[in-house]
Amino acid sequence: MKQYAFDLHLHSCLSPCGGEDNTPANLAGMCALAGLEVVALTDHNTCGNCAPFCRAAERCGLLALPGMELTTVEEAHVVCLFPGLAEADAFSALVREKLPPLKNNPAVFGPQIYMDEEDRVLGEEDAFLAGASSVGIYDAAALAASFGGVAYPAHIDRPSFSLLANLGLWDPAMGFSVAEISKNCPPDLFDRPDLRGVPHFDGSDAHYLDQIRDAHQYMVLPERTPQAALAWLRSGAPASDGIS
Repeated sequence: MKQYAFDLHLHSCLSPCGGEDNTPANLAGMCALAGLEVVALTDHNTCGNCAPFCRAAERCGLLALPGMELTTVEEAHVVCLFPGLAEADAFSALVREKLPPLKNNPAVFGPQIYMDEEDRVLGEEDAFLAGASSVGIYDAAALAASFGGVAYPAHIDRPSFSLLANLGLWDPAMGFSVAEISKNCPPDLFDRPDLRGVPHFDGSDAHYLDQIRDAHQYMVLPERTPQAALAWLRSGAPASDGIS
């Protein structure tokens, strides 16, 4: 067993409001400089830049998981991670069908840019990725699992787009094994009766390169593979340095 520094919540230039410098290669390089070893790209409601990010990350010696930050119908954000690109792409196609039929306004939300692993622009996404899908939060974990993935609520301590802000409580019936918090999470949050014993860790939710955090938390794995990382999440992220 070995411990690996991780950050499982990163955005590329495909995300609305994501920095245009958050290209696949730039992201991978900055993650390596930050001392990270296991990372995930989780753009809003799409896995469209996961393939180039995974290839760029591999060049930098990182294990990258393809993923998505899904917006549920309740407007709660849920991180969804997958064992491979085929599963991520299939999930992404399903979510695309469940988005509202609206167009992105680049002047308001910024462009949504597809790139390759060399940071060459391939095009722009015109769908409104910032919108809520029709996937309910009680269905998100099982839906991700049906594609071989794992889902858990993002930044539950925040006052918007979070499980607690929008639904009010942690309900085990939602099927989540872990929770994500932000770096500014109140230290007493998990004293709440509904959150006692819920495993949690933080994600940078980096929309800009300077928001990527240095290595500070670790997962303990028998091998550095997507399957081992997902199994660690399913088992409740057994505690290591920096994990609660």
